[in-house]
Amino acid sequence: MAHIRITNCHVHTFTDQHVPVLYPHPLLWIFKKVPVLVRFLAFLFRFVGHEAIADNLDRLFRFSQESGVKRQSDLLDRLVPHYPPDTRFVVLPMEMAGIDHGRVPVGLRDQHDELAEMAKSERYRDRVLPFATCDPRLPGAADEVRRCIEEHGFRGLKLYPRLGFDPYHRVLMDEVYPMLVERNLPVMSHCSRGGVTGKGIVDDVADMYTRPQAFIPVMKAFPELRVCLAHFGGQRDWRAYVEDGVDTTDPDAVEGNWQVAIRRMITCGNYPGLWTDISYTLFHFTDFVPFLRLFLEDEDVASRVLFGSDYYMTRQEVLSERAVCFRLRVALGEDLFRRIAETNPSIWLGEEV
Repeated sequence: MAHIRITNCHVHTFTDQHVPVLYPHPLLWIFKKVPVLVRFLAFLFRFVGHEAIADNLDRLFRFSQESGVKRQSDLLDRLVPHYPPDTRFVVLPMEMAGIDHGRVPVGLRDQHDELAEMAKSERYRDRVLPFATCDPRLPGAADEVRRCIEEHGFRGLKLYPRLGFDPYHRVLMDEVYPMLVERNLPVMSHCSRGGVTGKGIVDDVADMYTRPQAFIPVMKAFPELRVCLAHFGGQRDWRAYVEDGVDTTDPDAVEGNWQVAIRRMITCGNYPGLWTDISYTLFHFTDFVPFLRLFLEDEDVASRVLFGSDYYMTRQEVLSERAVCFRLRVALGEDLFRRIAETNPSIWLGEEV
């Protein structure tokens, strides 16, 4: 195989110390304290024939094992053996202090500082590309992003509107996005129906904040801003497309399926800064990769797709990082894989035109 310097554009290293103590529900605190109980329950449900419930509990156990480490570097140490030694990782933090699920043991500033320390360490220098994050509803959000960029040299911004805020929140529009444009830095935003939501925020409201069309006012106001809508619309919309189909003559159906909507928005030519990544979604490899391969035959799409895995969220799945990466490389071929894993990330990060 030809050498490809992979950039994984979507990984996480935040730990359970960066998650509210009562998330996702106060009654689950015992399972967070004693994760082995989850495995015991999985055994019981499998014994009585409830395989689906048992599988979900097994996934929860694997996830808890990953997040319950002391340092962010411990998580990255588990990831890097799956990739060639010169692979780079865009590391995306999380800010969950504003979702009303109790206190967060380690605050965002400390999470950012630990990430910066990891990025500057001898082991991960030039391999970890740290992004800042913020919840624009919280005091000092823009100042913290500015601090990360100016003091630590962070390479972009991660947003998670599903927590309960618009991507065109005034703090973002007036202070944060102009800062990113001035410094030629990109944005990564969660764009999947699943994930973390704020307390009391129903799925329909969370989807309204998260859907691809929510970023249209941002991209119109800042056409030079490079915005990656992560997960290429998410597994639920990919599965709906594959199994149920989408009537592409019906505008409501097109807008309602986020995978189709993202492709349409990329190819229409109205949003030159729009990108997407395949993180997590392609861990359902067999079902989805033939469709990705065909989508990438469109040059407009191929020039705007990034490789990303969504580690350590993907530890809930059976396939490993290495397995998905190798399968994807074989399925797409060397040229397309180089495009999404080496060439496109460099452009999106602002390293080359």
